[in-house]
Amino acid sequence: MSNLVHLSDIRGRRPRAFAAFERHRHTSVHWLVECFAEALGVFLYTYAGVGSQALYVIGNILEIPGASSTLQIGFAYACGILLAITVCSATSGGHFNPAITITNLVFNRFPPLKGLRYLAAQILGGYIACLLVYVQYKTLILDTEAVLLAAGPKGEATFYTPSGPGGIFALSLPLGSNLGRAFINEFVVDVVLGITIFATLDPTNTLLPPAVGPMVISLAYAVAIWSFSANGLAANAARDVGGRLAALTIWGMPAAGGSYAALAALTNIPATLLAYVLYELMLTDSDRVVPAAHVEIINAHKNHRRLRALASDSDENFERKEKEHVTEVERV
Repeated sequence: MSNLVHLSDIRGRRPRAFAAFERHRHTSVHWLVECFAEALGVFLYTYAGVGSQALYVIGNILEIPGASSTLQIGFAYACGILLAITVCSATSGGHFNPAITITNLVFNRFPPLKGLRYLAAQILGGYIACLLVYVQYKTLILDTEAVLLAAGPKGEATFYTPSGPGGIFALSLPLGSNLGRAFINEFVVDVVLGITIFATLDPTNTLLPPAVGPMVISLAYAVAIWSFSANGLAANAARDVGGRLAALTIWGMPAAGGSYAALAALTNIPATLLAYVLYELMLTDSDRVVPAAHVEIINAHKNHRRLRALASDSDENFERKEKEHVTEVERV
């Protein structure tokens, strides 16, 4: 216990308002800070990725030279995911994806009420990000609408496709795409992404120390966008549903998306569940050794949870349990 160093041990006293809130953080409002972290994480990567998508679509319609590309969109989402994981995961556990939350509900005894809160927070984060991107790009988006309307039926037909302004927020398929092939594209890519995520979370994976995991996940999503986004790719229901709701808010029912909306929102969930089963059956080995870097991370989270539980007791019980824990550790 004496080797543990908490932030309060080195930073000193916080401003009074922050200290007062922190007294409630681990008790009555802990659910709020976790949901805020989940919403902020989805917001960060959606904001980065959709912003780059907006520039790409607008640039093509208004013929703005050098305005984004598929390569840039992939990097934008990757950087946004990296921001989400590094900024927010220490607070909430870093799901940022309804499929990951549902996988934890099914296989890891994740609390159902907490899971529902996470799902709502994730979709809200994507929704707010898309609305803000629309507000920031509204002048240029209105210009693209005018250009498409002036082009007649052909221009209007592209409005809610990946090449139109509606497709910036509400994911859609290119004109003439086959829904069955879009499903296969989505499902296979999501399985690969899921296996990659679970590999980074595997504490026995000696080639993936904790600090490298966020970069591997981010690059995996970038590769998915670079290689398969042209065939229709959502990869995350929070970004998809949040963006769909934002498009419905802006343009109404024409942005609903039809059959593809259900495919984009739901396919990644069974794909991620399958990825978890495949990883646990074929790639997990309980006899492998856990490297020291992973042990340090695991113990840090365990001690944080212990102190959070103690903080929910009265001050007297807190001190008593803390002394009991110190005695137990010293005995060991």
